[in-house]
Amino acid sequence: MNAIMYPVSMAMRQTPLTCSGHTRPVVDLAFSGITPYGYFLISACKDGKPMLRQGDTGDWIGTFLGHKGAVWGATLNKEATKAATAAADFTAKVWDAVTGDEVLTLAHKHIVKSVNFTQDSNFLLTGGNDKVLRIYDLIKPEADPQEIAGHTSAIKKALWCNNDQQILSAADDKTIRLWDKNTQEAVHTLSFDASVTSMEYIPDGEILVITYGRTIAFYNAHSLDLIKTVDAPASIHSASLHPEKDFFVAGGDDFKLYKYDYTTKEEMESYKGHFGPIHTVRFSPDGELYASGSEDGTLRLWQTAVGKTYGLWKCVLPEELSSENSEVLYCPPAEIKA
Repeated sequence: MNAIMYPVSMAMRQTPLTCSGHTRPVVDLAFSGITPYGYFLISACKDGKPMLRQGDTGDWIGTFLGHKGAVWGATLNKEATKAATAAADFTAKVWDAVTGDEVLTLAHKHIVKSVNFTQDSNFLLTGGNDKVLRIYDLIKPEADPQEIAGHTSAIKKALWCNNDQQILSAADDKTIRLWDKNTQEAVHTLSFDASVTSMEYIPDGEILVITYGRTIAFYNAHSLDLIKTVDAPASIHSASLHPEKDFFVAGGDDFKLYKYDYTTKEEMESYKGHFGPIHTVRFSPDGELYASGSEDGTLRLWQTAVGKTYGLWKCVLPEELSSENSEVLYCPPAEIKA
């Protein structure tokens, strides 16, 4: 026999799915939970036109039209029936994610940066440049929102945590604060020497993932006790922890995506992922892929286990190849055009 054997590392190269359609930088991404119809992905973009996609393939489903300025934040509820967006037109909007119709416009006093639903989808948390957290009752949208003040600079991200009884907020005042929803008091405050660039909350295990400067840090979301930090080679804008907590991904100023072992903190892989800084990265709810959004106006979907048949990726095994000297064991999919 003279068959040529190729090493797996050579065969299995990471080939992202590129999702085009946006015309300006993509600044925020969020996945829904897993539904009977799969899971979904929403993107916020400075073009003012947030988009909904099938999460595992990146296929475009629809665009939410109505904002009159850059959209800074976007989210889906777990069931992917509702979407919410935060924008520079001083509004947050709630949408029917099935029909694409606008359901509510919530007027603010300044640019809105962050939106987050409670688990039951009945309340929406917002935060932005006026430094105030607001809680809207979506069952009684005409009622005034509950307001929580305390930050001294613009709020970048605000998330429900601990069974929606508490709120985590990150602001340009270089703090992260944990608030009690009922007393509206800050329970804990973390201070940093640089602005926090991103924040992710993992309910399973109560882990808070934050980035600032070149640092990716993990905290206990109840106590805000530090678990560990990892320093990357470049300024990092966003990081996401895999649902199984085996590893995490991060991206930032050097256009690269980094993958680290969560336990050992060792760098496992890095890819030149985009043609501009990476603003946001998120793992899918099943952990099979992660999505990145960039200054270059694209989203890209990356396989967690390279070479696995999943979504639009197909693994071609050596015995299936028609030519024994072919070097392609892994067929990259065609680029998705939205």
